[in-house]
Amino acid sequence: MKKRVFALFYLLLSAYSQINAQSPTNTSASIATFTSGMERAPGFLTYYWDAKKGKIWLEIEKFDTEFLYYPTLAQGVGSNDIGLDRGRLGQEHIVKFQRSGPKVLLIEPNYAYRAISNDPLERRAVEESFAKSVHAGFDIAAEEGGKVLVDLTPFLMQDAVGAVQAITRTKQGAFKFDPARSAMYLPHTKSFPQNTEFETIITLTGDNPGAYLREVVPTPSAVTMHQHHSFVQLPDAGYKPRLFDPRIGYGGIEYFDYATPVSQPIMKRYISRHRLEKKDPSAAVSEAVKPIIYYLDPGTPEPIRSALMEGTAWWNQAFEAAGYKDAFQVKLLPADADPMDVRYNLVQWVHRSTRGWSYGGSIIDPRTGEIIKGKVTLGSLRVRQDYLIAQGLIGDFASAMNPANDPMLQMSLDRLRQLAAHEVGHTLGLPHNYIASTQNRASVMDYPTMVAKVKGAGIDLSDAYAKGIGTYDKWSIRYGYEQFPGGTDEKQALDKIVVDMHKAGLTFLTDQDARPEGSAHPGTHLWDNGANAVDELKRVSEVRKIALANFSANKIPAGAPMATLEEVLVPMYMFHRYQVEAAAKVVGGQTYTNALRGDGQPVMSTVPAQEQKRAIDALLATIDPTFLALPTSIMAMIPPRPFRYDPNPREVFKRRTGITFDPMGAPEAAAGMTLQMLLNPERVSRLVVQSAIDPAQVSLETMLEQLLNATWYKADPTDGYQAEVKRLTDKLFLQKLIELANNPEVTSQARAVALQKLDQLKSKLGAPSANPKSAAHRLFASDQIRRAEGNIADLRPTSAQAPPDGAPIDPGQEWLSPDCDWKP
Repeated sequence: MKKRVFALFYLLLSAYSQINAQSPTNTSASIATFTSGMERAPGFLTYYWDAKKGKIWLEIEKFDTEFLYYPTLAQGVGSNDIGLDRGRLGQEHIVKFQRSGPKVLLIEPNYAYRAISNDPLERRAVEESFAKSVHAGFDIAAEEGGKVLVDLTPFLMQDAVGAVQAITRTKQGAFKFDPARSAMYLPHTKSFPQNTEFETIITLTGDNPGAYLREVVPTPSAVTMHQHHSFVQLPDAGYKPRLFDPRIGYGGIEYFDYATPVSQPIMKRYISRHRLEKKDPSAAVSEAVKPIIYYLDPGTPEPIRSALMEGTAWWNQAFEAAGYKDAFQVKLLPADADPMDVRYNLVQWVHRSTRGWSYGGSIIDPRTGEIIKGKVTLGSLRVRQDYLIAQGLIGDFASAMNPANDPMLQMSLDRLRQLAAHEVGHTLGLPHNYIASTQNRASVMDYPTMVAKVKGAGIDLSDAYAKGIGTYDKWSIRYGYEQFPGGTDEKQALDKIVVDMHKAGLTFLTDQDARPEGSAHPGTHLWDNGANAVDELKRVSEVRKIALANFSANKIPAGAPMATLEEVLVPMYMFHRYQVEAAAKVVGGQTYTNALRGDGQPVMSTVPAQEQKRAIDALLATIDPTFLALPTSIMAMIPPRPFRYDPNPREVFKRRTGITFDPMGAPEAAAGMTLQMLLNPERVSRLVVQSAIDPAQVSLETMLEQLLNATWYKADPTDGYQAEVKRLTDKLFLQKLIELANNPEVTSQARAVALQKLDQLKSKLGAPSANPKSAAHRLFASDQIRRAEGNIADLRPTSAQAPPDGAPIDPGQEWLSPDCDWKP
């Protein structure tokens, strides 16, 4: 009996010893013994694949050596609205492995706060003043010869790109990471000389998935995507950071330098750019030691592929201006190249269920601003939207069309060339320049709309988009990449570039100056054109008029359901939408530059009163019933949708008439848009202030009186449909006026003026009317004002119908945020 017990104890002890040899807490085993039978992948970081357990074991050879880590979304969800697109880049992190006994930590130092000093105590004081971040902790499983082995799998098995947060933010349900439905993806787990890549299949599970998820996920309660982890060798110390100048656009890095003398700014700003050096630094023009090469996704179809390659190659014109020969190149990604390899700058073609933004992002060294890899993501459905707009403007499917000489396709390809150049520009370090459209289309980094010109009774699109790199773009590349002869004072040389650019009539203003609806500069806007916003609105309105007059069933191919004409109609009817927003910025507008003290630039001035009055007149013309009313011929062409042709609600007008086309939906969207722009809270507040400072300027009282004269105080048209459109516009303005009087975000005087105008309107609503429709209209308005005077919660207004989605009709949504296409 004792012998049997002893034998059993011995067997248990042996089994425990074998198990313990594989335990992460036992480091007595060598790496070679521990990894016996596993697949070894040498490279920047050597790892082992344990197929039996589905684990990645990482061999750590160097401690306290910094490298770059960033996650990527390798396979996306396919919804532009959620933003989880294939190729989406995550945030870069400088990290290093640090050992503490049997444990290894993955630590991120804090490079936002530094002391650029030779004094180690001064540097340590800053380092110890701010927190670091530990991204992961690992138990050592084995070691030998100074190297250790850790289980990297738990770190890889996480929602590294923040997909759960993106789904929550877009109100698509409550989801969480499901480890049981997640695993390593070996085909895209590889190690290269300068980077090591791991890919995982990540599944999120949740309840009550939203409409966006239901559109694109086969079983929406389980959202599966591929997430990627990149570990990249940092560049050597040969890169020289370049100073940022706010007068010329560049993204980049910034940090506090606590070794800075008190008399100088503590915040340091440097631009982001690729490393580029001349073979012959003394030559005016020289080849590059290592050219910048971008590779196009071979999955891009023709003729789109050629257009994207041509547009991307435009940048070589800018590098030639900076003194380089063939320093920027574009090639098709070779069959034996791996797009995950950090050595390849990539232009990727991405598919979604709806048209969406394109992106230009870069992986940069957060220490210096050096761009390590450029990554462009282009949405494939965007070209179809451009083609749809061309269809409405010049399409005629009654005529035989040669596909090789299709002017609608040619315009769309011209747009793609510009789009490719735009997004690649972001990966070169450049942000948007939204004032360039007022300077003769000076930059591909603006958001351009097509220049449609009136030609007789038709429209000409031959010059819809600029071809080639812009003049501003050449100056910006010179600033970022020009190599100066030895002994040159670089700061002075860079300043001269900016001063010379200004002398050429070019300036820079970006997202913060253009994107807010209430922004003030009259020349910075998305998808506008022309040197003068008011003149361009009038010109665009004429194009719109001709497009609607020429609109017919021939705008869609034979055999297409007639109901699909509405998708072509929407961009024609709303053709003026962006120029309305541009012209609205003239009202209460402020012209300014990013001037530095002593550089001679004009700093800031209020838009002259006469120009503001012209803008108001032009905007009021867009809410006139004759402008808003649809031709009856168009209404008769759009029946209810046929079976299985459910419309995308973003692409058609909202309606209150059920399945039938609503003739009031389009006027409501357009009139509401103009009123929204004119009565923007920030704009009306500026009107109050500017007229207080200068009585000759346009006041809020004047603008509201003009609006009343254009709506309530104006006689109804004799045409019954136009009269109904006018009554609709009246009500929309009344609602905006009530909102303004009750808006705590505007100045109190703006509310007071709005209240005064409401009181004046109220006194005129009691006049009798023989027209029963007009009488009902006035009664409704009186009731609305009465309710607003009492408890505003009792108002219960009819919510205004929003116009169909406009953006993105052209370039991309930058900054990789929910509402913007660039990641600096």
